[in-house]
Amino acid sequence: MLQIQENIPLFQFTTFHIGGPARFFVQVRTLEELREALHYAKDRSLKVLFLGGGSNMLVSDIGFPGLVIKVEFFGIEEVVDAGGRVVCMVGAGEHWDSLVLHVVDAGLWGIENLSGIPGTVGAAPVQNIGAYGTELKDSLLWVEAYDTEAHAIVTFTREECQFSYRQSVFKRSGDRYCVLRVVFRLSNSGEANLSYKDLAEFFIEERKPSVAAVRDAVLSIRAKKFPDLTKEGTAGSFFLNPILSIEEAARLRAIHPELPQYPDAQGVKISLAWLLDKGLGLRGYSIGGARLFEQQPLVVVSSNGVARDVEALVYDVQQKIVDVYDIKVVFEVQKIS
Repeated sequence: MLQIQENIPLFQFTTFHIGGPARFFVQVRTLEELREALHYAKDRSLKVLFLGGGSNMLVSDIGFPGLVIKVEFFGIEEVVDAGGRVVCMVGAGEHWDSLVLHVVDAGLWGIENLSGIPGTVGAAPVQNIGAYGTELKDSLLWVEAYDTEAHAIVTFTREECQFSYRQSVFKRSGDRYCVLRVVFRLSNSGEANLSYKDLAEFFIEERKPSVAAVRDAVLSIRAKKFPDLTKEGTAGSFFLNPILSIEEAARLRAIHPELPQYPDAQGVKISLAWLLDKGLGLRGYSIGGARLFEQQPLVVVSSNGVARDVEALVYDVQQKIVDVYDIKVVFEVQKIS
């Protein structure tokens, strides 16, 4: 029997430490419980929100008027494939960084550059998480999800996930799909990906660092760029780096010759952190209890747990970028109300 709870404060389930009450709240650990929860919502015409680690969302101060389903499918299973590589099947409710630690301790390569990212495994393909020269799609084999429209379990290959920069078919489809399990292909004989500048500089005197050394380096670098979640709330990078046309990028380069720019399949990706810091001088800029983090201005920090302060800040920053550079900046963090 499902334990449906009422008026549960959501701030305790988000890394921002922000969020008013969910009208209804339930934790599901089996497929049958998930189906029962969805029937409960349908019978009462309730909106549904699937919740993992709450690491990429800003929940409004008034909360969520529907049913929040906290997905807690656990388990890690490893199988060696015909090529000697390891297929790792992971429940959506597992904590992402706990998975990374698990496979690194086993000497497996593939996701070590994604160390330290908060949230659950189920949320990882939704965002196509990425950091330090690696994206989730680089090691993903397939995703198992529950289709709330077809009322069936469906499997998505890497190609069918339609991954792009912080995008996927799951994100574009709203709450149609609930991720149940994610499957990776890892290797026990890999090589460090040091394409990211900070990592390359970290290992400038070491040619072949171990997978454990790479994880330690990533955690060390991240610690200098992200706030301590035990002291302040954050959802990590709030804004996406803009992807511009070649012409738009050239226009910006004429204004700021030192602005970092990177080739992208859709055009040219520019460093928004650089623009916020060097271009607009907004490092540490604050409104109320919300501010752009001093060590990384893409990161929004909350010191008082008030969503309206964060909203005021990010919309103000968004407008400043439009006013000065005529560039539209998109939020990476999902707003929930």
